[in-house]
Amino acid sequence: MNATMRRWRDAAEVYRDRKQLTILLQGFASGMPLLLTLSSLSYWLSKVGVDLKTIGLFALVGAPYTFKFVWAPLVDQLAIPVLDRLLGRRRSWMLVSQVALVACITGLGWSDPTVDPWWTALFAVLIAFFSATQDIAIDAYRIEALAEHEQGAGSATTQLGYRVALWTVDALVLLLPAFMSWPAVFTILAALMASTLVITLMSPEPKVARRPFTTAADWALGAVVAPFAEFIRYRGWLLVLLFAMFYKFGDAIGGTMTRPFLVALGFSGPEIFGVTKSFGVAGTLLGGIVGGVVVARYGLFKALLIGGALQAVTNLLFAWQAVAGHDVVVLTVAITIDNFTGSMGAIALVAYLSSLCTSGMAGTQYALFTSLTALGRTVMSSGSGYLAESVSWPAFWALTTLLAVPGLALVAGLWWLHRARPAPSSPSPPT
Repeated sequence: MNATMRRWRDAAEVYRDRKQLTILLQGFASGMPLLLTLSSLSYWLSKVGVDLKTIGLFALVGAPYTFKFVWAPLVDQLAIPVLDRLLGRRRSWMLVSQVALVACITGLGWSDPTVDPWWTALFAVLIAFFSATQDIAIDAYRIEALAEHEQGAGSATTQLGYRVALWTVDALVLLLPAFMSWPAVFTILAALMASTLVITLMSPEPKVARRPFTTAADWALGAVVAPFAEFIRYRGWLLVLLFAMFYKFGDAIGGTMTRPFLVALGFSGPEIFGVTKSFGVAGTLLGGIVGGVVVARYGLFKALLIGGALQAVTNLLFAWQAVAGHDVVVLTVAITIDNFTGSMGAIALVAYLSSLCTSGMAGTQYALFTSLTALGRTVMSSGSGYLAESVSWPAFWALTTLLAVPGLALVAGLWWLHRARPAPSSPSPPT
């Protein structure tokens, strides 16, 4: 028993590194703008009287998150004059993105969607674009700054900062409009975004050897072709791409229908908010921390199997909820445990995909992976409503559990492939 506890304690030691604090704060900066193109934006539009059809069209402003791999090579390889020499490649792109975000958030708040929604849409698209650009730089920073055995903890601390930012923005948008105007609320959000500049300026730049480019053709090959060619050399690369799309597919299908499901059971907005923003957030944060320790203790593939299996099985808690009906106790149990296991799976996923990236090309390669996960989360889960209307709610949640099986099978296949046929010429396979 003492030996087991000692191994777990040693695995948790990775969180004591000061680099993890930097990663935590950068996760906060990454999470700050996201809701301003999602639920916070739609809430604001509905409160000022924009019709539902227009609000639905505003969902398209988040498209840059799906296509960020297109300009990721620029973030990887293009040096910003002066700033690159002073701050380095990663921090210079973070700084430019954050300054642009401060300006765009302010512009969004002072636009009037009831009079001229095109200006509101423009600012929202720009927020999504610069937010996605910041994510490219921050993800690459984390991958290059941490050793392979630290990636699990780095994924956990990133998610912790990210979730704190989401909770903060959501709370400000929901609570402050009762006391002040919407432009004032967005000005406060812009000021909070401006505080992340301090994080960027105080973070040490990762030391990465960069290849100089002599011609435009050389740059195109090194910046655009090389990251993808390097990844394709990795044995099992096609399975990796499928894995990125399907690992959380069952969760994505269920997540899309969770709010409509709870409304159908008669839960009020305050009941949903009270559970999800307290017990749900606590479960997410704790699951992230435990997930990082599990990665360090058991390795990436075991952590992926454990997290994937748990996040699939806990969807059955909502089948229990469907049978129990309007029961806040059951809802609390379901939300807490589901968020805990979903966060564990997410940490293992981020750590694994990070381990596949090559220093100097990490921004482009990781952007490709996250674009595929976004595809699975959005486009591929768009049929969830049709499924929910075709079957009962208990059957729906049972099916979301079964839909997780392909992702787990891909994990098993990748693990077998790397154990059976290691590829020395490719990036080192994870353990």
